[in-house]
Amino acid sequence: MLYDVMHAVLPPALKAIWRPTIRGLEHVPRSGGVILASNHLSFVDSVVIPTVAPRKVVFLTKSDYFTGSGLKGLASRVWFEGLGMLPVDRDDSRAAIASLDIALEVLGRGEAFGIYPEGTRSRDGRLYRGRTGVAHLALTAGVPVVPVGLTGTQHVQPVGSRRPRVVPITVEFGAPIDFRGRFDGVPSGRARREATDEVMAAIQRITGQVEAGIYNERPVE
Repeated sequence: MLYDVMHAVLPPALKAIWRPTIRGLEHVPRSGGVILASNHLSFVDSVVIPTVAPRKVVFLTKSDYFTGSGLKGLASRVWFEGLGMLPVDRDDSRAAIASLDIALEVLGRGEAFGIYPEGTRSRDGRLYRGRTGVAHLALTAGVPVVPVGLTGTQHVQPVGSRRPRVVPITVEFGAPIDFRGRFDGVPSGRARREATDEVMAAIQRITGQVEAGIYNERPVE
């Protein structure tokens, strides 16, 4: 119910303010499990994609947003729950496995799951090498992957800025990639690597980003 209320109010408001350019909505299946795999430029990406997508998209976010106290903590929980996000403890050594398990549950329910194969946002605008979790999910759940390209979101609220800015934003959804049956008999490690590279190549074709050729590491806070 909270999601329905938030989604009835938030997307129209954000679209009216930022007026994002949206392309390829016809590529997003309206039902059934699907992975939306996107490049990652800003913390607002997880708001932008659910705002413009034609169906609910579940993202994982750090559990700190759900554990605050007082009115600020309550507001944070309501905000992120209303956006359809689920908490995960990124500092837990088992977080990666737990995240995959949660994602498989979401996909098993026939829902859409959003993921950033780069792992963390790009701070220099380059597209980093994808981690193979996206392929593990697609191959295990037997669901298609829709590549998503974001441009401009890094300028909404740059590091050090206190207020969001109204800047041009583009969200483009690419044609679904279906891996079912394509890697039968292929060793799992190789299959995940090749499938992930294919997803990242599709994202790069949409965004035109320079490929970093290396993994992006989360900065030490």
